[in-house]
Amino acid sequence: MVRSVASVCCYCGTGCGVLVEAGGDRVLAVRGDPDHPSSRGALCSKGRALADTVRRDEARVLRAQWRPKRGRQLQPLQLPDALDMAADRLADTLARHGPDAIGFYLSGQLLTEDYAAFNKLARALVGTNHIDTNSRLCMSSAVTGYKQTLGADAPPACYEDLDLADTVLIAGSNMAYAHPVLFRRLEAARALRPEMKVVVVDPRRTDTAAMADLHLAIAPGTDVALFHAMLNVMVWDGLVDADYMERHTTGFAGLKARIHEFTPRAAQDVCGVPAQDIIQAARWFGQSRAALSLYTMGLNQSSSGTAKNAALIHLHLATGQIGRPGAGPFSLTGQPNAMGGREAGGMATLLPGHRDPSDPAHRAEVAALWGVDALPVEPGLPAVAMFDAVLEGRIKVLWIAATNPAQSMPDQARVRAALEKAEFVIVQEAFAGTETLAYADLVLPAATWPEKDGTVTNSERRISRVRAAVPPPGDALPDWRLACEVARRLAARVAPEKAALFSYVGESEIFAEHARMTAGRDLDYSALDYAVLEAMGPRQWPYRPNGDSVARLYADGRFATQDGRARFVDVPYVPVAEPVSAQYPLRLTTGRLRDHWHTMARTGLSLGLTRHVEEPWLSLNPSDMTRMGLASGTLARIRSRRGGVVLPVRDDASVRPGHAFLPMHWGGAFMAGQGVNALTNPVCDPQSHQPELKHAAVAVAAAGLPWQAMGWVAGDAAQLRRRLAAWLEFSDYVVVLPSAVGGGGVRLRLAAPSSPDSSVLAALARDLGVEAPGIVFDDPARGVLRRVALTDGRPSAFLLAGDSRAHEALMAWADGGPAPASAAALLMGREAAGARARTVCVCAGVSDQAILAGIAEGLDLDGLKQSLSCGTGCGSCLPEIRSMIVRSAAGELRERQPAA
Repeated sequence: MVRSVASVCCYCGTGCGVLVEAGGDRVLAVRGDPDHPSSRGALCSKGRALADTVRRDEARVLRAQWRPKRGRQLQPLQLPDALDMAADRLADTLARHGPDAIGFYLSGQLLTEDYAAFNKLARALVGTNHIDTNSRLCMSSAVTGYKQTLGADAPPACYEDLDLADTVLIAGSNMAYAHPVLFRRLEAARALRPEMKVVVVDPRRTDTAAMADLHLAIAPGTDVALFHAMLNVMVWDGLVDADYMERHTTGFAGLKARIHEFTPRAAQDVCGVPAQDIIQAARWFGQSRAALSLYTMGLNQSSSGTAKNAALIHLHLATGQIGRPGAGPFSLTGQPNAMGGREAGGMATLLPGHRDPSDPAHRAEVAALWGVDALPVEPGLPAVAMFDAVLEGRIKVLWIAATNPAQSMPDQARVRAALEKAEFVIVQEAFAGTETLAYADLVLPAATWPEKDGTVTNSERRISRVRAAVPPPGDALPDWRLACEVARRLAARVAPEKAALFSYVGESEIFAEHARMTAGRDLDYSALDYAVLEAMGPRQWPYRPNGDSVARLYADGRFATQDGRARFVDVPYVPVAEPVSAQYPLRLTTGRLRDHWHTMARTGLSLGLTRHVEEPWLSLNPSDMTRMGLASGTLARIRSRRGGVVLPVRDDASVRPGHAFLPMHWGGAFMAGQGVNALTNPVCDPQSHQPELKHAAVAVAAAGLPWQAMGWVAGDAAQLRRRLAAWLEFSDYVVVLPSAVGGGGVRLRLAAPSSPDSSVLAALARDLGVEAPGIVFDDPARGVLRRVALTDGRPSAFLLAGDSRAHEALMAWADGGPAPASAAALLMGREAAGARARTVCVCAGVSDQAILAGIAEGLDLDGLKQSLSCGTGCGSCLPEIRSMIVRSAAGELRERQPAA
């Protein structure tokens, strides 16, 4: 029997409602929930593909495991024994080293109930404030910026403001990729009101920047100078609201003196954008009836992230553009429950209910609510500092839940050294392919979406119910239950009177306790419970006992500060922490792709999501590639002061000269070395403690790896990746990647300074399943193997070692394309190898070749939609299709380069 379960998408902080169609223990389909107020039935490509990612096989962590000794393989363990082992190790560490020898590293993908349980375990039972989350890597500068200026970590706007704004300033956000559903809503609003002005601040010309009326392509890290200059223009032109500032703010006099030196001309020299464009952006903002700003990682992931947030918020305070329809500084959350984690106090610098762990009164309040004598006083360590403490031996035991720091943290060499140094690492995980599992001493099997019940809070402060549609596989349990099972066992060993603190019957009891902790606070939703959410649907906070939600904050001009006034902060402009140099001459930025998310633990399981961008690459401006003598597709060595990777490069005119762009998603599970974050900078903002993941100085040069091999084999990608993982140690460049070709499989590409010996080639052929292929054209003397295994007349595996010219043609053949006239001629380079199509529209499976053919026939966007159905699903592909139409009209489209 098929059942439909209303829940919430597990990707970004938009918080889209989904309807999960399930039968037995299988998810059959996922579609948008038209009744969810945040998304109104819309989903992006990732959300629409969620059913493809629900696995109950070897792609999942199904059983508890332990490592008897470092360097040994993980061994299966009964779950009760694993829970006892965790409690024993925690108790022993407490006895020998004290509570601050234990750290907890959590995730914005946990539910609020999970966060609440872990926070109570860490602070009320273990007695440490060393609990932080990967939200530190994405949202902590927004938290600190809001608190500095408005008094509380509370985004004051809502999604309806996208429909009502007259000017929209998008800063450091590629919404078209990172928040596609909100971007579609903004596009729709602009279509209805063409007079709306959109300004995009981004070093790259992204799909988001392409739709802007004005693109300010600033140099990375210069946002504060830009915003100060815009405020300078507003003051000079009389566009500030002096009455509003007088009645509702404080501190402007000090800031006014600061911005005096930031004239548009001075900012032009710092930011690298024309002074006239800065003036235009300031005037559109200041003259607007309703100005809305949208921002995310480009501001936050910085050593001056708090200053960037504050400088942008100043524009709203100076013009009174806050607390009314269509206006306000709106931070878009990166993870599905980063907001809920902040509410629950699941960070080293927070306590539940937006309280401060450095405030004795706040600690006493939380202790009383939890029913314990006191909370720990010693400050907790945020993420980067926590891993430093592990490396230095101060933290002995580290418990990691629902996150993958061995890929996602900056300066991977240091992070992995810390994980090696730790005495005991507990990894609570759902997916079997994450890099961090390699460092686990104990693995606890966790349930994941859509196997869990609870709540999440999205970017507009809306609390929604997450509902389980299928049971967890194997021994997996919800994260809160694993935490509580260990907590009860630990309490029995060290504080029996505290065991009752973790005797929850279910998620609703945890939420009720958590909601009570918000009473009297700025986010007060103490009157909210599961019954209200069931009856009334998702609610925003603050939530009133009469059932009213507050859509916009500060409408009365009273802020969450002691005197009720918002604060202007005299923030200086500080250049990026790592400037370019003769040795490292390029500015590297990292970012998201449209169809992948974080470290690909989930999206990598959906073959459809791999077809838009199949493997990692570095984008460079064509002028830089010419200067360095690099052709598109060339393997290059990218080095920073911390480490290096080898990747293909491609020319990309959207990247400014002297800059480079690298997608953030690939780590050591997919490529040789330590992944993209081997390059990134761990230096942190001194106030938010958020690392500067967005900028690093790098050098790029040809890799010098002339021997290359490419292979593909059909089958289950997760199983094949594990089978081929040993090849990741073969050379400086190896990628083992899921592939949707031929219904699914794995692509392998590797390179080396010279041809390996015959035994290596034989092992490679064996592992790819082409030991006895249907087509063989080898040249052993030259280190060349060209082998194709056939099933029903189509390739089921192939290996091209030493001569990979036929790679694209073989992939096209395996993917349903026509067979070559002569396989021998193709493999030996005597027949032209056609280029394989790249998928642009994932929802309808429409390729770039089909779209280009339609454009050549004279079809416009509506015609392409009608004839090909592209852009009629989630719409995430529409910016790229529009760009293809514009570039074709301008004669800029060249022959497509092979995917690299």
